[in-house]
Amino acid sequence: MTDPVTLKAAGKDLDLKVLSGSVGPDVIDIRKLYAQTGMFTYDPGFTSTASCDSAITYIDGDEGVLLHRGYPIGQLAEQSSFMEVSYLLLNGELPNKAELDKFSYTISRHTMLHEQLATFYRGFRRDAHPMAIMCGVVGALSAFYHDSADITDPQQRMIASHRLIAKMPTIAAMAYKYSIGQPFLYPDNSLSYTGNFLRMTFGVPAEPYVVNPIVEKAMDRIFILHADHEQNASTSTVRLAGSSGANPFACIAAGIACLWGPAHGGANEAALNMLREIGTPDRIPEYIARAKDKNDPFRLMGFGHRVYKNYDPRATVMQQTVREVLGELGVTDPVFDVAIQLEEMALSDPYFIEKKLFPNVDFYSGVILSAIGFPTTMFTALFALARTVGWVAQWNEMIGDPEQKIGRPRQLYTGPTQRDYVGLDARS
Repeated sequence: MTDPVTLKAAGKDLDLKVLSGSVGPDVIDIRKLYAQTGMFTYDPGFTSTASCDSAITYIDGDEGVLLHRGYPIGQLAEQSSFMEVSYLLLNGELPNKAELDKFSYTISRHTMLHEQLATFYRGFRRDAHPMAIMCGVVGALSAFYHDSADITDPQQRMIASHRLIAKMPTIAAMAYKYSIGQPFLYPDNSLSYTGNFLRMTFGVPAEPYVVNPIVEKAMDRIFILHADHEQNASTSTVRLAGSSGANPFACIAAGIACLWGPAHGGANEAALNMLREIGTPDRIPEYIARAKDKNDPFRLMGFGHRVYKNYDPRATVMQQTVREVLGELGVTDPVFDVAIQLEEMALSDPYFIEKKLFPNVDFYSGVILSAIGFPTTMFTALFALARTVGWVAQWNEMIGDPEQKIGRPRQLYTGPTQRDYVGLDARS
């Protein structure tokens, strides 16, 4: 038991409990601070505030550690599958073969969208951003699936979770097909979760689609690496929306809206755009010099991370995957040559080593997705597809917590003090 922390406030000493998790820093319990002192803490962005306790994901940014239910992300990405990781996040343990087969079968039986949802797509412009479509369609699911909207029923919560995980690839693939004017493809449940998504995205009715196993494995890894990332902005949004009792489809739509922001889900698109701006390998030294110049606004996108002050553990897996995909597909685009050489130069440059500006998962994932054939507008939609399992796991955990209250952050008010209303004619 850690000794309490004594806070001197309002003319008295206040003993605050210190709570310890299974791993990671201790936290000071300030839940009774306002009641006992009349004061709040001030923490813009909640960067020093634990908003909940969770048993799902642990991150140690200084050491470059990411664990899902205790399992290192590198081991999961190399040895597991997205369906296994999804089961793990939802249920707390890796499945045995029978459990995995049953879970995969259940997910495969929820991949279809209600036929009337197809008409939703036709209400959008053809050039609508896929994330705008996904926000609308996911939110609209609540109008079709009333039998899984009772959040007080654990069984209904799990059915809604399965539906969201299963339908997200179909929703994302249909958003892509709509943007290029091709017909929608219905799911093929004989394929894997990831293989089915690739077929719905790139297949056409006129000819059979053969899933490339290298591409399928790469996409599965990308899904695993983006499945959950602790209390990030979109996950916190899902939890906050869920704390009001909103239905699960509305909560996930809120998470998609938050993820859409360029500071969150758009990082891999920004990294790829930077590589295209550099253009050719011979221009890399010029851009590295610009990145070191404090007076130059240019920044190397895809390097460094808000949380990780060491090498992003997800990037280690992607580093090998990008080479496998480029080799398999025989890609000759100079953008990919720029990516490989920029990575090598940055990892050997004392400036980047000292500042710990290592390539992160976004640097590699954008390159891989582009090589496979996804336009940059789809990058964040793919992120949302993968992150849905993390969102529903976090949402389920929150709803099942008896101490959970509706989220209600406080503020430091800096506006005018109370004043009397002045009639329009009397205002100067």
